[in-house]
Amino acid sequence: MDPDTEPAAKVVKSDAEWREQLTPAEYQVLRQAGTERPFVGEYTDTKTEGVYACRACGAELFRSDTKFESHCGWPSFYTPLAGAAVIERTDWSMGMKRVEVVCATCKSHLGHVFEGEGYGTPTDLRYCINSISLRLEEKQPGA
Repeated sequence: MDPDTEPAAKVVKSDAEWREQLTPAEYQVLRQAGTERPFVGEYTDTKTEGVYACRACGAELFRSDTKFESHCGWPSFYTPLAGAAVIERTDWSMGMKRVEVVCATCKSHLGHVFEGEGYGTPTDLRYCINSISLRLEEKQPGA
């Protein structure tokens, strides 16, 4: 999707407000489209049940039952939540075409989505998401 034609963000803050709310590392990934190093994120290998929300605004993005082991160094999901939880944008920043994934609510950078890699998932998609872009809301016992 082209940033000029996508829906407006529901959470809008100034750059100073984002810098105050987020740690420098969170800001670098979420607001400047950075990438955390592989295999260091807190959710890379977690199997805890729950919902993964945007660390910047709290919008629900992915469920743990769509997370799979891709061994790529970042948490991988085969689909976001239903509806318009994320926006996919064409990204040429590395000199090749990729698809950036951003939070639909606040337009924070989450990671990228890749297609056709041969993982045995229902969608043949890999949403490769930075752990630092997410916060896991653990499923409560009995819920």
